[in-house]
Amino acid sequence: MKPRRPVRPVSRPVPSAKRPALRKFDALGFVPMHELLQPAYEGSYAVPSFCAWNAEVAETILQVAADLKAPVILMSGPGEFGLNSPDTLARICSAIAPKYRVPVALHLDHGDSPEMVVACLKAGYSSVMLDYSMRSYEENVAGVKQVVAMARPLGVTVEGEIGAVGKVDDVSVEGGQHSTLTDPEQAARFVEETGVDALAVSIGNAHGIYTRLPAFDFERLEKIRQAIGIPLVLHGGSGTQPEYIRRAISLGMAKINVASELCKALHDGYTGQMKDGRPGWVPSMLAAARPAMAQVVDRWIRLAGAAGKAA
Repeated sequence: MKPRRPVRPVSRPVPSAKRPALRKFDALGFVPMHELLQPAYEGSYAVPSFCAWNAEVAETILQVAADLKAPVILMSGPGEFGLNSPDTLARICSAIAPKYRVPVALHLDHGDSPEMVVACLKAGYSSVMLDYSMRSYEENVAGVKQVVAMARPLGVTVEGEIGAVGKVDDVSVEGGQHSTLTDPEQAARFVEETGVDALAVSIGNAHGIYTRLPAFDFERLEKIRQAIGIPLVLHGGSGTQPEYIRRAISLGMAKINVASELCKALHDGYTGQMKDGRPGWVPSMLAAARPAMAQVVDRWIRLAGAAGKAA
């Protein structure tokens, strides 16, 4: 028998109830992310969140999601905004999404300032994250409370992070050099004080392509799940053992972030076209990389258990 999900503290507003929706899924907008995560949390599956930095990547993700009838999250953040601004990415994704009749959330990942959050809210993002996990607990709480106050009236989902998720390579733009494991009691206090809808936690996961297999602290994850009762988020999904992903989902992980594997698929496909003296015609090289990216998306949707959840 599966363990029952803990009852959400009554002093906190329920994310999916009695809040004005930003925009229901139609030809014009994105689904608030909490509308995707709450069913996943209750149904013991996860919604993959894929890094989408341009039109080609966004469409590849959405094509696979539509084929598998899966909800999906398109995410972007400081590492992507140097190429396309939040407003440009929102316009790109909102132009492509209506072609594929699956629920889609557009998420700010690892926002590093309230100003960036505001820019994404104005652009039409349906979910935002302010990542102050490497600051003091008090700064983290104050910053995320400010974001909740801005986003909640719009129906926009807010993700926070307690316990810093570091990185395992020098390529990743997210996370610091070291991780700090999430304390369950502090996580419960953080959720209570901020009112976040979803919480990213650190249990041995890290950003980037693992140089050795990670070791997750599942006992810690179980304590966090019991303490807070809201959807949890796994940052650094790329390269994680499938059995770890399945077990983490059974313990409340309702959103899995995937970025590094997509970047690697694009890089390998792109550079593969440069071998044997082939001409570097960029459109053809980008197109040649899309099948490998599609395989990454397909694998993660199936692994997360999200296939068929949008049927």
